[in-house]
Amino acid sequence: MRILFFGDVFGRPGRDALKKEAPKLKEKHKADFVIANIENIAHGSGITKSTVSELSELDIFNAYTSGDHIWDTPDAEAILKEKKDFVLRPANFGKDMSGSGFEVISRGAKRILVINLLGQVFIKREASNPFIAADEILNKYTLDHTQEGREYVDAIFVDFHAEATSEKRALGFYLDGRVSAVVGTHTHVPTLDAQILPKGTAYISDAGMVGAYNSIIGLEKDPLITQYLTGEVKKKEIGSDKRAEIGAVLVETNKEGMAVKIEHLRKVVKIY
Repeated sequence: MRILFFGDVFGRPGRDALKKEAPKLKEKHKADFVIANIENIAHGSGITKSTVSELSELDIFNAYTSGDHIWDTPDAEAILKEKKDFVLRPANFGKDMSGSGFEVISRGAKRILVINLLGQVFIKREASNPFIAADEILNKYTLDHTQEGREYVDAIFVDFHAEATSEKRALGFYLDGRVSAVVGTHTHVPTLDAQILPKGTAYISDAGMVGAYNSIIGLEKDPLITQYLTGEVKKKEIGSDKRAEIGAVLVETNKEGMAVKIEHLRKVVKIY
């Protein structure tokens, strides 16, 4: 199975880059499942019905993950309740909150469990322990078709939306051998540590983003430079570069659901 995952999609530049390049990348890499983190698609913060529909009209995405900004717009509640587009929120948010932090998604005979988790280190949004939340979900599902008492799936993909690299790597090793992949998001900066862990789980600390290329994590440079230089807080704007970078990860699994390949994909494209 081949899983193609796109890192944090940031604002219109990110959406336009995905619309232009995602179908090509799916075809080129013969991806069976395509997932994107979309917590920043609506002007860099949150989701709206129109922006989710914009991506869903491409008819290539099987699920969407998110993070601490998922609730930044009024539309989020309704989108998460509908479950129409398989938009996930972190599973370790309060259980009384709308939506789900995991879903089993089918494509033909293949079934993938997608899990969304939020880190605790340096994250302002309060969430419960992601390690325990992962255990609770994995007590219900398995990659081993001979194991009784749990639902069998062909692959398990985890988007760990976290700030601290140490927390991300710790969860990767903790879940090694139990899930197909642990891919980090949130920092918008890709890391050069893609690997297959000792027990067969694909891992990377951060997939990067899909957003304006000459920007600061998707935002215009000058207001942030001024802020760091003088302390004066300026209004933040979406990057206006005519190019966008695409940060993505391709994971290939075997019949046991373990990873045999992980590749970070990074591409710069013209969007305007």
